[in-house]
Amino acid sequence: MNFQAVKSIYAFEMNRWRRTVLQSIVSPVISTSLYFVVFGAAIGSRIETVEGVSYGAFIVPGLMMLTLLQQSVSAASFGIYFPKFTGTIYEILSAPVSFFEIVLGYVGAAATKSIILGTIILITASLFVDLRIAHPFWMVAFLLLTAVTFSLLGFIIGIWADNFEKLQLVPLLIITPLVFLGGSFYSVDMLPPFWQGVTMFNPVLYLISGFRWSFYEVSDVSIVWSVAAIGMFLSLALGIVWWIFKTGYQLKS
Repeated sequence: MNFQAVKSIYAFEMNRWRRTVLQSIVSPVISTSLYFVVFGAAIGSRIETVEGVSYGAFIVPGLMMLTLLQQSVSAASFGIYFPKFTGTIYEILSAPVSFFEIVLGYVGAAATKSIILGTIILITASLFVDLRIAHPFWMVAFLLLTAVTFSLLGFIIGIWADNFEKLQLVPLLIITPLVFLGGSFYSVDMLPPFWQGVTMFNPVLYLISGFRWSFYEVSDVSIVWSVAAIGMFLSLALGIVWWIFKTGYQLKS
């Protein structure tokens, strides 16, 4: 393992992020505050509790997961696309660095950024509502696994994309709608039976449900299914990344 190479890639990505760290921190704080103002005032006044949890506290895991997924994908996709765009990716590929070390550096940096932002949202949310974390270990586990998995997804998108528009295509048209329709701000039990069945096909539901269970021990699906889902997503993402480097897809052109 070439730890120096991993450290160099990781440090380069983190330094690039630090140049806009103020903007990166202020944005999620303002967004989280607005969510509580809007949802708390408009919906929270009509829905006091959901499954025994105050509505304001109930939406915190969903808010964190929304930011985690979006930031993980965007950070990792831009991180690997920019070297492709400038042509410096060939310097990395020709260096004595393994594919695993390249992925570890880029994905590790992207996951770190999203975890920091998720933590900021958690701290900000605690100023508005009383939070409790029933299972800290599982909360951290879901946080880390989700950040790594969707950073891998972002890495794949960055390799696949051949222009800046494509970088935003999957997050805007697929991931964000799935998060909003995956029980981020409501319980699936509140939906009509037909839509409950449809929602069960939304893979993001299992991530949000498991993450919420780690807070309040309430979930829309079994925690076993949530753990299985994140394990399956991680394995699939790793498999695709392995195939990309094995075949040179979008790298050897």
